[in-house]
Amino acid sequence: MATWEAERDRGERFEFGANWQRFLSCVDDQRLAAAADSLRRLLAVDSLAGRSLLDAGCGSGLSSLVARRLGARVCSFDYDPQSVACTMELRRRFQPDDPDWTVLPGSVLDQDFLAGLGRFDVVYSWGVLHHTGAMWQAIANVADLVGPGGLLALAIYNDQGLASAVWRRLKACYNRSGALLRWVILLATVAWFESRTAVKNVLTLHNPWPVRRWREYFRQRGMSQWHDYVDWAGGYPFEVAKPEELRDFLRPRGFELVGLETTSGLGCNQFLFQRRPQRQPEAS
Repeated sequence: MATWEAERDRGERFEFGANWQRFLSCVDDQRLAAAADSLRRLLAVDSLAGRSLLDAGCGSGLSSLVARRLGARVCSFDYDPQSVACTMELRRRFQPDDPDWTVLPGSVLDQDFLAGLGRFDVVYSWGVLHHTGAMWQAIANVADLVGPGGLLALAIYNDQGLASAVWRRLKACYNRSGALLRWVILLATVAWFESRTAVKNVLTLHNPWPVRRWREYFRQRGMSQWHDYVDWAGGYPFEVAKPEELRDFLRPRGFELVGLETTSGLGCNQFLFQRRPQRQPEAS
């Protein structure tokens, strides 16, 4: 299997961790509160006390941190070494010497690595598996790590047909380009989304001022508008799926869809699946 460094050097993989390293300076109590609210809503819980949670592709480590603060025993891993470093930094900063939060380097496509993790009450992977280059295999792999009756929380890019295909080409171009062209693609991406949002908001009289929107963006999962734009422009590999495709893929693997939040655009659909409990053998 190719290393992260080799894929990056060939222009086949975006440096997600480098973007999250810059994001860490933004993390504060307001963002943590917003991220915790988002995680509670996605999982439909008030607390994770007594549960184990696997953060598959932990990125900045923000979701792992709030899961730990909600009471879960957390295992975090990521393929990108800088993302692993980000998560370890958040643990050092907010949960020093915490024995119930493990951070590991590893790939969701590495069967030997995954086999050593065990099973979890909650497996969480937000906006990650469509960046592996083998999305359906990655989904199957993380599903295998959910214990009986456990939860699988995923966010996967919505399939927008031609629009998704165009963005895939732009993302590939971004990662194979030098610094100047990357900036051109990034700024064009920001201009595209901002102009569309501005027109929509003016027409609907909804929060038309971009400064206010950017300032309040943290309320969406505690994230940063700018860092999310960088992630979108460069996020490659890039795959997409329709909601029904994911539902139909996981149903024969023992999962029922218990929560769904869809988007009409290019963002992520959010899914909450529950693994059917194993049947107890009938008494003879």
